Amino acid sequence: MHSFPQHLLDGYASFMSGRYARERDRYRELAATGQKPTTLMIACCDSRAAPELIFDSGPGELFVLRNVANLVPPYQPDGGQHGTSAAIEFAVKALNIENIVIMGHGRCGGIHAALNPDKTPLDDGDFIGKWLTMLGDLPTQVVQNSLMTATERQTAMERISIRNSIRNLRTFPYVAALEAEGKLALHGAWFDISGGELWVMAESGDFVRPSI
Repeated sequence: MHSFPQHLLDGYASFMSGRYARERDRYRELAATGQKPTTLMIACCDSRAAPELIFDSGPGELFVLRNVANLVPPYQPDGGQHGTSAAIEFAVKALNIENIVIMGHGRCGGIHAALNPDKTPLDDGDFIGKWLTMLGDLPTQVVQNSLMTATERQTAMERISIRNSIRNLRTFPYVAALEAEGKLALHGAWFDISGGELWVMAESGDFVRPSI
C-alpha cells in the first residue's frame, strides 16, 4: 500500500492553518445549512484551469462540474448513466442555480485530440474518443480551413465547442423553460492559461474581454 502523497498532506496543513482558519465560521454555516451556490460552472478537468482559483471563489459559491473539454451532451433520457447530465439536473432542479457558465480554456488537450484524432486510442475502451464524438463534424469543419494556423484552429475550436455546449444545454427542457422565463442565464467564457486573459461570450456569440 502506497503512502498518501506528502505534497497533498502539506497542502492540507496549509489550508487548515490559512483559509480554513480564516473562514471557519463560513464552513460551519455551510455544513449546518447546506450549499446555496447561484452559479453552475462547467469546466475542463485540466489542472491548469481551476474555476475556483480563476474567479477567486470562496466555499459554497460555485457548483463546479469538470469533465474532458468542458462538454455538455444533448438531453438523452435513455436510461443510461450520464454524469454530466446528472450534475446539471441537480444544479438546476435542486439548487435552483441562476447562472450556468461553460468555461473553456486555451491549449485544451481534449480539443486538441478532437482536431487531431489518434488512430491508436489510449486504451481499448477509448472513452475519450467516444466522449469527443458529441462535437460531431465541427472539428472536421475547422481542420479543413487551410488558411488558419494550427494555433488559430485550436482557439477557434475551443470557442466553437463552448457555443455547441450552450446549444446542447438548451435541449434540456427545464433549462430552456427557465431561460425563457428569465430565471436562468447561460454564459460562455474562455480562459487563456498563458496570459491569464478571460474572454466572455456576448449575445452575438463573439468572445470579448470584459471590463474589470
